[in-house]
Amino acid sequence: MKTKKLTFYFFASACVLLIVVSCSKKEDLSYNTNSRTLDLSQNYSYDLGSDELATLGRVLFYDNTLSVNNSVSCGSCHKQSRAFADTRASSRGFENVETSRNTPPIQNIGGFSLVNMGVMSKGGQALFWDGRERILQNMVMQPVFNHVEMGVKNTGDLVNRVKSRSYYPELFSKAFDDEEITFNRISEAIMWFVRNIQTNHSPFDQLFRNAIVNDQVLNSQEQRGMNLFFGKYNCGSCHQLHSPTGYLPTGETDNSELLNIGLDQVYTDKGLGGITGKPEDDGKFKIPNLRNIALTAPYMHDGRFETLEEVLDHYNNGVQDNP
Repeated sequence: MKTKKLTFYFFASACVLLIVVSCSKKEDLSYNTNSRTLDLSQNYSYDLGSDELATLGRVLFYDNTLSVNNSVSCGSCHKQSRAFADTRASSRGFENVETSRNTPPIQNIGGFSLVNMGVMSKGGQALFWDGRERILQNMVMQPVFNHVEMGVKNTGDLVNRVKSRSYYPELFSKAFDDEEITFNRISEAIMWFVRNIQTNHSPFDQLFRNAIVNDQVLNSQEQRGMNLFFGKYNCGSCHQLHSPTGYLPTGETDNSELLNIGLDQVYTDKGLGGITGKPEDDGKFKIPNLRNIALTAPYMHDGRFETLEEVLDHYNNGVQDNP
């Protein structure tokens, strides 16, 4: 794998295109977690479900009842203040044991043009670092049953735990027109909440939503960063932001390709290879979401890089040869 020579100036410039906050100066770092009404073009539209479904999903997302000992929730690892990522290299589960990978951000995951919410297909967005899932409703339930993360034994146990809380019958009735609590309804509601976690007001969004080049949208540093990102350094070959299917708002690949970026010569975590059993897939991981990247440190599947400067150093001189 050939190493690309970059500069930090480029990296900071490019990153600012994709984030609401600035990552060029520490003192400029600020963020707003207030909800906003989405203002999307006709070329970028998708179903957000009902407010009642998303509200139920939000309550479930932040409810410790969904862990076996009532100690953690989905929101314990996916922190809103950190763009729904975690500050730890590895999050901690219900018994305070470290998970095997860094918690990825989930913002805009439901707005991806190829997300498959129901039926498995050849396409669809790769979910989790190793791409093992491509159905959003399935994805939101896997941490609940993981033996390290939340530890619930089975679907029946989960349903009984939710039924034990007095506030859920009314919420389920508003979302589904009756009070019945089922596993499918629990997973569906959480899926709709996750699908509604959207950010779309960066200068880059404004530029591409209007499909015009407006010199007043990006400052000179941002414009230079965009030119380098899509041009000389070809970052956009992996972190795609537009395609024949429409504007992709996350910086992930259109076809959800998993890649080996030369992090290691010897793999302690095989990534996709651990799922497929194919040696050629060892060390391949999902291309990460770039939204609010200044807030989602540490970086990579194992959180090995604490800063964007360290990520840059990897591409400058740390890429490891691999088969």
